Amino acid sequence: MKWAVILFMALSVVGVLIYRFAPVPFTPLMGLRMVEAIGNGELPECHHRWVPLEEISPYLPVAVMASEDQLFLEHHGFDFHSLRQVVEERQSGKRFRGGSTISQQTAKNLFLWPGGWIRKGLEAWFTILIELTWPKERIMECYLNSIEMGPGIYGAEAVAQQHFGCSARQLSRSDCALIAATLPNPRKMSSQHPSRYVRKRQGQIQKQMKHFNFLK
Repeated sequence: MKWAVILFMALSVVGVLIYRFAPVPFTPLMGLRMVEAIGNGELPECHHRWVPLEEISPYLPVAVMASEDQLFLEHHGFDFHSLRQVVEERQSGKRFRGGSTISQQTAKNLFLWPGGWIRKGLEAWFTILIELTWPKERIMECYLNSIEMGPGIYGAEAVAQQHFGCSARQLSRSDCALIAATLPNPRKMSSQHPSRYVRKRQGQIQKQMKHFNFLK
């Protein structure tokens, strides 16, 4: 058991260091979704194309920070204030939001799978490694290239092509806010056919975006 733990830790460090520089071609979630589709008798789809951060609209990082993680540039992987708010919302019986930061979501998307307490523990470990070895720009780059943005759609370039008929670089400020509005549940909330609720979130995110700086 001791050597298994040591081996896992060593491999995880190597994996994080490789993805510090190399594009991420495929993630566990992509594979899981394809298996789910086959199990449901459907044709699996995986639209994904890696592009560097400079080829993504500068409005998209701003939109996802406004929507998903407003302290992204300040925290070191964990937003304990938001976590406390989530706990309070759960205890009060209110509809609660997720408390994961962009760094945590990146760790999960690149190395792990959805759900489970074991995964949460491993997510914390990978988040620490990522924050120690990657700059914020690289975390955002990997996040925007791996996040699920619709059924079978992963990353900024794929959602731009599939839903907006353009490249990720050409996404407008409004487009980026709309994409960010769907991220809490991209399999049910669509940036291609947005509901009234998604449009409302889009407007709220656009208002918040003016308070955030662009990544350099």
